[in-house]
Amino acid sequence: MSRFPRQPFPAFTAVFLLVACLAALASALYAQYGLGMRPCVLCVAERFPFAVAALLAALALGTARMVATRRALMWLAAVTLGLNALIAFYHVGVEQFWWESAVCAASAPPQTVADQTFDLADAMSRPIEDAPCDQPAWSFHGMTMASLNIAYSSLLALLVVLSLRRRR
Repeated sequence: MSRFPRQPFPAFTAVFLLVACLAALASALYAQYGLGMRPCVLCVAERFPFAVAALLAALALGTARMVATRRALMWLAAVTLGLNALIAFYHVGVEQFWWESAVCAASAPPQTVADQTFDLADAMSRPIEDAPCDQPAWSFHGMTMASLNIAYSSLLALLVVLSLRRRR
């Protein structure tokens, strides 16, 4: 018998996960519609696990008296975020030319500096399928949004797992 009594799963973890997932979705939508960055197919695919994890966290909040159900929902959210880290890793591999994408188009030949003009209306009118997966829309010292997503999703999944393990 454990010397620590079994504690009910705290709602804080579910609230934290819900807010973190919604923040990730909001930042992706702001980058797309506010900053005019065109997402590729893999960028859009990386959004779905955040939506699923947010839904699972919201459902966990709704199951206040069912501790086992709340824990199961949070475990599923952690697995979903782990899968998102794997999708993001695949995306980084495509961006770094480690492998070719099975779901995205390859990039067009490079343009000259004189040809590179940005028109927000033109960027928003093109379908998502036109955005190549091997050219990141944003990069800072080699860090792309997909590589940041690996760290973010992994960290969220780890925090949820640690919270669930601590409450055993």
